[in-house]
Amino acid sequence: MRALPALLLGLLLLQGCQKSDNKVIGVVPKGANHIFWLTVKAGAEKAAAEAGYSVEWNAPALEIDAKRQQDIVESMVNRRLAGIALAPVDKKAMVNVVERATAADIATVIYDSDVDTTQRVSYIATDNKEGGRMAARRIGELLSGKGKAGVIGFMPGSASTMEREDGFAEELKAKFPGIELVGVQFGMADRAKAMAVTENMLTAHPDLGALFADNESSSSGAVQALKSRGSRRVKLVAFDASDALVADLKDGWIDSLVLQDPYRMGYESVKAITQKLGGQTPAARQDLPATLVTGNDLAAGRVARQLLPGFVQVSGAH
Repeated sequence: MRALPALLLGLLLLQGCQKSDNKVIGVVPKGANHIFWLTVKAGAEKAAAEAGYSVEWNAPALEIDAKRQQDIVESMVNRRLAGIALAPVDKKAMVNVVERATAADIATVIYDSDVDTTQRVSYIATDNKEGGRMAARRIGELLSGKGKAGVIGFMPGSASTMEREDGFAEELKAKFPGIELVGVQFGMADRAKAMAVTENMLTAHPDLGALFADNESSSSGAVQALKSRGSRRVKLVAFDASDALVADLKDGWIDSLVLQDPYRMGYESVKAITQKLGGQTPAARQDLPATLVTGNDLAAGRVARQLLPGFVQVSGAH
């Protein structure tokens, strides 16, 4: 009988932990360090604070580490957080843990990149296929509809970048049949590898006219490969932004950037969770628009909100 008070105390402590966690929303990006994810975090924290919740932010050190991301989400499920917003590293590898969260009645939103299950509250992401089509239209214009183009991708299995690659290839085939797509090479979230595969593509196709790099790390590696050759002849359309990529856009090494709105993505993802927790039914899908910005736009003073310092304070997300 003496063990009973200790058991009751343990149960009370466990209930207390669960109660506190019920005001916590887990937000799990693909990676921790890039400005894109930090801006997602700012939007998520804003939406959480407006609804009286807090954010637990946790991410793999490497954007290709699906196992680490699984472990992070598993921990959040085990502690029964109120909700989870997840940007899956891999659309297949994360299925089981997403379905487990939903089965545990944890409001789960998928953002940035899709997963191969419909067992979630909502999917909120850039219209990635249209982002790829934007890049194809820009390259079609730059090459006057004739020549060769290549893609420097992120990694196989990442739904968001695969959609960009599909949109790019489909648009070239439909509207610019005179442009040959020579292939897709993957940087695997590694700038040095992205640079190396770009170098290989440039060597294999010395008459290459343009490149589409479909994420920040691939864009950074591709532009370094062009710089190492001192070549401005090959036109680069890049996806995402960083201070370095914007500087390269200004200097003419990059022709244009396809920009997302990570603040709004984080905001809308957590807002969908709080709506669900409040008894509402959020939209099952939100496609956020992408924006293409050229060096000429910068020169003319037409600066996209996504490139403004402090844009997270002036976002139209709320």
